[in-house]
Amino acid sequence: MADALRDAYASEWARVVATLIRVTGDWDVAEDAAAGAFARAAETWPRDGIPRNPGAWLTTAARNLALDRLRRRGVEADKVREWIAMEELSGRAGGPPDPADLAGDALGGEPDWDDRLRLVFTCAHPALPMESRVALTLRTVAGLDTGEIARAFHVPEPTMGQRISRAKRKIRHAGIPYRVPTADLLPERLGGVLAVLYLVANEGYLASHGDALQRLDLSAEAIRLARLVVDLMPDADEARALLALMLLQHARSAARVDAEGDLVPLPEQDRAAWDAAEIAEGLALLGSAAGRAGDASREGPAPARPYRLQAEIQAVHVRARTADETDWRAIVARYDALAMLADSPFVALNRAIARGMALGPQSGLDDLALLEASGRLDGYHLLPAAQADLLRRQGETDAAAARYREAIALARTAPERRFLERRLAEIARS
Repeated sequence: MADALRDAYASEWARVVATLIRVTGDWDVAEDAAAGAFARAAETWPRDGIPRNPGAWLTTAARNLALDRLRRRGVEADKVREWIAMEELSGRAGGPPDPADLAGDALGGEPDWDDRLRLVFTCAHPALPMESRVALTLRTVAGLDTGEIARAFHVPEPTMGQRISRAKRKIRHAGIPYRVPTADLLPERLGGVLAVLYLVANEGYLASHGDALQRLDLSAEAIRLARLVVDLMPDADEARALLALMLLQHARSAARVDAEGDLVPLPEQDRAAWDAAEIAEGLALLGSAAGRAGDASREGPAPARPYRLQAEIQAVHVRARTADETDWRAIVARYDALAMLADSPFVALNRAIARGMALGPQSGLDDLALLEASGRLDGYHLLPAAQADLLRRQGETDAAAARYREAIALARTAPERRFLERRLAEIARS
């Protein structure tokens, strides 16, 4: 039963919230009602059994809770009155929702977009600060609680709660429309949406905390939403590149953890367990650029954008038949290009690791020393973890052990912590 509830939350949270926001126009009511519906499911499903259509059951429960709250507040919004009247006329008040009602358009002439795509474009509206866009998307679309989002951003939970509340007030008071933008506005809005989806996918690929390395529900939702954006704008190269990046990363998810959920590093992964269909789709999205990814070791890639460059890095990895065949110089070339586009400490970290693999451990260690001195990644466990790995490869076991201990103390997830502890134990035995 716990698995059924968890699966329903992963697949239905965003759909229920998005539908209620569309009809009620009230974000807080929608989220509270959705949370209440899942609480009721936790109480009644163990007793009555899992409903035949969990999504419809949850939407009905949330809808009734939302209507009760709005009636108590004396809200007489047109959409709410219309919703109630349609149910009374059809004789279905309080009963199971008609699928047509759940998918139907209530936005007056707008194409019948998925409610969740409306929600993504609203959360990513340029009137909101980027940090608020991501936080609101993680809360409303992905269903993370405020504490989880606060830990992902390294801020106190009350601070994050205020940030999310301010974003909702901004949407309400500024009259930000709950819709997919018109065609003439789509290009300028696309970058913000892709940035939000990228960060949601990152949280799915490497969870910011907890007992699991990955949040596959978030990865799947990010991929699904990216597909909707690509369908909406099929000629947008960066949208296609971002979807390719997500697919090429997700293709390795089954091999990234073992049966106990512990981290399996890339060189040790069973490449036969990678998802061949997702790899093929990701490479096809990249087109000829992906086909050349393994060959451009010295001259580097043609000018490109961030998501394409990152997808090409993943393409180099998945095209290598073994870890030893990985073209690290091609990867360094792409990180060089990324560094030209944005001054990111995370790009600098990954570039240093790639240089350590391509040019020798000391080259990477020199770069990491400069990054450490900058203080830009203070408290981030992957910096000492990368130093420890390169020191281990160079045979400096005492220095490596010290860095492993530092990384263990900072590690944010249990699987990463256990992996680092295993590496430390290996050094102690050597």
